[in-house]
Amino acid sequence: MTAPHAPHDAVPPEGTADVTPPDSTVLRTGTLSWLLPRRSALAALLLIPVLVTVIALAVTASSTGMGLSETIGGLLGTGDPGTVMIVRDFRLPRIAVGLLVGAALGIAGCLTQTLAGNRLATPDLLGVDDGAAAAVVAAAAGSTTGMVGAWWLGPIGAVVAAVIVVLCAGGAGGAGYRVLVAGIGVSTFIGAVSDLIMSRQNDNTAGGVFLWTVGSLNGRDWSAGTPLALVLLLLVPLSLAVGHRLQLLRFDDDMAASLGVDLRRLRAGALVLAVALAGTAVGVGGPIAFVALAAPILAQRLAGPTRVPVTGSALTGAVLIAAADALGRVAAPVELPVGVVTSVLGGPFLLWVLFRPDRATGKA
Repeated sequence: MTAPHAPHDAVPPEGTADVTPPDSTVLRTGTLSWLLPRRSALAALLLIPVLVTVIALAVTASSTGMGLSETIGGLLGTGDPGTVMIVRDFRLPRIAVGLLVGAALGIAGCLTQTLAGNRLATPDLLGVDDGAAAAVVAAAAGSTTGMVGAWWLGPIGAVVAAVIVVLCAGGAGGAGYRVLVAGIGVSTFIGAVSDLIMSRQNDNTAGGVFLWTVGSLNGRDWSAGTPLALVLLLLVPLSLAVGHRLQLLRFDDDMAASLGVDLRRLRAGALVLAVALAGTAVGVGGPIAFVALAAPILAQRLAGPTRVPVTGSALTGAVLIAAADALGRVAAPVELPVGVVTSVLGGPFLLWVLFRPDRATGKA
């Protein structure tokens, strides 16, 4: 990010106030300068070894009783063919897809929470996830195989739901509580439509679709993660840029506009990015609950209240999905879908959020 500055060898005049944020360091090269947020960068660096550890645990977690030595043999290709196939062809792609889904949901939640100024305003509660899920479920109507629709239906359904929520809330710049209330209403209606569609299907279709609607990574292969990887490759840089500008929304609209921010374009861009990320993630992995809520809040506590932690939210979301998927494979006699695990853990977390004020605003 470019910031106005004096030449790198110049010293500010005596008595001039230092406008550098206290948690940042100015990096200069030639005529350009960058503000490096020290706390945010440190938080992201600390999350990387946590993520690596969780991935290692996820690789070794097994619902079939496979031991550590067998897992390592399958990973290296030195074990029996069945073990190699389980580890390389099923477990590794599943973990990779989960990491991508978690990163996308984390970023989407970060953008929507900042945009609405409310920690509860996530794709889960704004109807975006339900819209994406409904589009995929509707495509499976009449199927005899129980296969859900194509991943690209997720973003389409998410866009439709987001448009309805924005219209009901009076625009993307509406007050956070209005966006949240509109989202809850739209989400409830769309969820009812999805239930109605599923109730009219045969047992095979309803059973297969139901497993997907609770959020499951079972059966996800490398090809399933390819579209989401491409979407992230395109949208993460844009999300980082938008996240930097969203920091100005902590001021009132007049102050933000005086700093050169086009509020309408900024809000519209943030919403489009969040909807695209959340819709694609749901289309690939199903509507996995609470990750978009928890990841940005945890990342915010690590990065500090003055930052929009896009990178931290992506890493935290990936950690949460990988950990929940691994836990679902070992916590019960039968394998639990990742969405069930996140919902069980997300309920107490939601209560914690409701009863603990936001340090940045003092509000719940």
